[in-house]
Amino acid sequence: MATKRSQRIGIWIISIAMVVGTIGGFIAMMVAPGNEKREQAALEAAQKEWTAAQEAQAQKLSDKHYETFSPFASRVGEFSAEGIDELKTEDLVVGDGDEVKDDTPVAMYYIGWNPTGTVFDQSINDGKLKAPFAIAGGPANASVIEGWQKGLVGMKIGGVRELTIPSAMAYGETGQGDDIPANTPLKFVVMAISPVEEVPMPQILKDYYKRLYGTDF
Repeated sequence: MATKRSQRIGIWIISIAMVVGTIGGFIAMMVAPGNEKREQAALEAAQKEWTAAQEAQAQKLSDKHYETFSPFASRVGEFSAEGIDELKTEDLVVGDGDEVKDDTPVAMYYIGWNPTGTVFDQSINDGKLKAPFAIAGGPANASVIEGWQKGLVGMKIGGVRELTIPSAMAYGETGQGDDIPANTPLKFVVMAISPVEEVPMPQILKDYYKRLYGTDF
């Protein structure tokens, strides 16, 4: 059946659109993997650069504080769990900086052990200090055990203190993993240093994680 000129033009337009759409889809299929590969390479490079910057910062801090803090690893050892029903603090080094108050931003190096002398976590690794633990809002506002919230207050920046923490101010009846059974008192040696400015995350990583998780980092 014959068609009107306007109908033929319409068919041509639809046909051309279909062809262009097919070609465009094919190109997209061919190009997308390349784009994805380039983006992945850029993300990996940014992550590597960011990690290297964090490690460099941690090394610089370790060079500054390792000699002061590391000798107190010798205090780790067995202790009796009996009779530890209140928080005890002992200043091993009195710092020369500002006093740590409830809301004082501070960063900490630490060694923690249980009554058997087993170290369950520490800042010392392979002869150097790992990045310090940041407490941005001060001890009283941090998500740490009560023994830390109260035991860090009164220290001075640069100081080293030993904390003896009763179970009720540690992990109580719940415990924490194999090395901290329920109702276990703990000991820590901690060192307070000035707050450490975070190494900024590269924008490409921020954008990626925002797409992935829908939130800013």
